[in-house]
Amino acid sequence: MAFNFFSRLPQCLILSIEMQDARTASRIHGEAFTRAWGDGEFESLITQQAVFGFLACPEGRARTAAAGFVLSREAAGEAEILSIGISPKQRRSGLGWRLMLSAMKEAKRRGAEEMFLEVDETNTAAVTMYRKLDFIKVGERGAYYAKEGAARTTALVMRCDLR
Repeated sequence: MAFNFFSRLPQCLILSIEMQDARTASRIHGEAFTRAWGDGEFESLITQQAVFGFLACPEGRARTAAAGFVLSREAAGEAEILSIGISPKQRRSGLGWRLMLSAMKEAKRRGAEEMFLEVDETNTAAVTMYRKLDFIKVGERGAYYAKEGAARTTALVMRCDLR
């Protein structure tokens, strides 16, 4: 992975997500997706033993000022990205890359040999990033994502070997 994605990186710390971060993750999710997850949904996931995640926090600022998050789950040697979101002002800055690398490293540390994710096929920036992280398309879910006032779009199912 020789691509230099770090030339415009904001000064952010990548921190393990905690229960106190549920509201912040929900806020970022709402900025990133049409159908946002609520605080309760994040709290329910964060309390699960198999779930882990990371928050991208501007250096010297409160966790509530986070600009991105990733939430993942590992079970039986496989990991999945449950959700990843970056605040609109921070997109294409390298935060998604850093969060994904953190999730992939932690999944491997926990014993996962592969990682899966689903991404809207129309989200070309995300699809490009995942391909650069060595994810490959292994399937599709037709008409999976609903968009306000638009036709439903296909989810690409992607996989990465962590070995």
